[in-house]
Amino acid sequence: MDHLREDDRKRHIYLDPDGCGSGTGWVFVIVAAPTGVVYQNQSGGYSCAQYEQEGYLIPLFGSDLDEELKQIFVGELRGWGMRGQQWPVELLDRLRAAVGSFAVYGSGRHDELHPTALILDESRLAEAAEAWIPVLSPDGPSILVWENSD
Repeated sequence: MDHLREDDRKRHIYLDPDGCGSGTGWVFVIVAAPTGVVYQNQSGGYSCAQYEQEGYLIPLFGSDLDEELKQIFVGELRGWGMRGQQWPVELLDRLRAAVGSFAVYGSGRHDELHPTALILDESRLAEAAEAWIPVLSPDGPSILVWENSD
């Protein structure tokens, strides 16, 4: 195995492998960590970009969890991701609120009794796209992902 590149030794998990989605409104947080597992999600609306993050996956539970995110990216932005674009103030406020509505129960490093809300990581806002939002979780830098609209 020494002849393999480091990335070849990692396991890649495709969150929506056929690109069709299930329409169930799934939402996950990928916590950045050196796990050897790389999660990939189709993101960016019509650009259908494949973004990836090494780490571990935390599922978020509830019904219609991605509704506000869809309203922002599919409704307001009409299916185009925002990667590298300037965010209008009102839309950025809505994104902050949408991200803050998600809470992580427990943590990989802490023994928390109460859920902790996610925070939009505005230092990495240029990376934001539909179905790929940089956030801060109790475990540090993370990515909020959901089913891409396209």
